[in-house]
Amino acid sequence: MPIEPPCIICDKIKNAKLNHSEELVWEFKESIAFLGPWQFYEGYCIVNARRHVTELFDLTSEQRHTLMDEVSTMAKAINSVVKPRKMNYEFLGNQVPHMHWHLFPRQQSDPHHLQAAWVDIGEAERDPRKKQQWQHCARGRAAMIIALQHELQQK
Repeated sequence: MPIEPPCIICDKIKNAKLNHSEELVWEFKESIAFLGPWQFYEGYCIVNARRHVTELFDLTSEQRHTLMDEVSTMAKAINSVVKPRKMNYEFLGNQVPHMHWHLFPRQQSDPHHLQAAWVDIGEAERDPRKKQQWQHCARGRAAMIIALQHELQQK
């Protein structure tokens, strides 16, 4: 039987609970949300399924509905805090086969607001100066997390 490689998302969830991660935004029943690194998209978060599954059809109907409600709740909190023009939801899993959603709040002022966020992120990953700019959070990462948590507490 082949040995499965370690899952970076499973490790991140486990470590967040053990070490009180500075990126942790919220713990839901079926998922856990982290503030993402690319804060050019102010409020960008990643919602990760708690269990290691790769596809929606791997979940029971109840788990799937709960998880999708949690993704929606997180998106609504981001929307309330940063007031984007549009929220982009990305559920791919090609690089990390663990169910997770990238929630990108998009503003009209985004340099390429009509294309996927990954185009500009790919460019930023290749340019250290741009990477630093795109990972900067104008209101501060801790303040953003607090604002999101405050909004989620209201739900």
